[in-house]
Amino acid sequence: MEMNSKFFDTDFVSRLLDMLEQQLGKSSEIVLHDLRNGYEHTIVDVRNGEITGRKIGGTGSNLGLEVMKGTTGKGDKYNYITKLQDGRYLRSSSLYIRDKEGEIVGCLCINTDITETLKFEQVLKEMNRCDLNNPEDEIFVSDVNQLLESIIKKTQENMGKELEQMTREDKINFVRCLNEKGAFLITKSGERVQEYLGISKYTLYSYLDLAKNQKE
Repeated sequence: MEMNSKFFDTDFVSRLLDMLEQQLGKSSEIVLHDLRNGYEHTIVDVRNGEITGRKIGGTGSNLGLEVMKGTTGKGDKYNYITKLQDGRYLRSSSLYIRDKEGEIVGCLCINTDITETLKFEQVLKEMNRCDLNNPEDEIFVSDVNQLLESIIKKTQENMGKELEQMTREDKINFVRCLNEKGAFLITKSGERVQEYLGISKYTLYSYLDLAKNQKE
């Protein structure tokens, strides 16, 4: 962001900070630094300064010194987390302002206190007690026939083979999986599995016996 030397005194800057203050609310501190006259008194405007205890006429942070020293590249840094000495956490962003010659002359910083929302996030995690990386394959349907069809479909997907590619051993394994999932507790499920696999009632019972023996 390039600017002329009168930038810090313009009506636009004042209205910009007014807008950010109204938009972000009381939990966000907005600080405008003028870095042209040394680092002892850089703050020329601050909103909600009670968050870090800073006031107009105060100084910048250690990160600003590193940017001015040229040890951190361009300096702009967004959405980073800092921890205050009293244990509070801030989510911060810093935008450095340069003049037409490319020299850093100012900085606009936003520091949002996220301490309470982090506590709330932890409470939610403890309440939910969930691992989204390993969800259960629970099936919710409106009737039992849909449930059986879903179990059959999911079992075949897990096997990774099309029906016409399945060998006798694959079909025995298929029946074993259905049995372990409780599919045969559903009324007339045997008939549907016979139809699906293209086998007889006798063959289905034979597969079930073999599957049970394999498990034992």
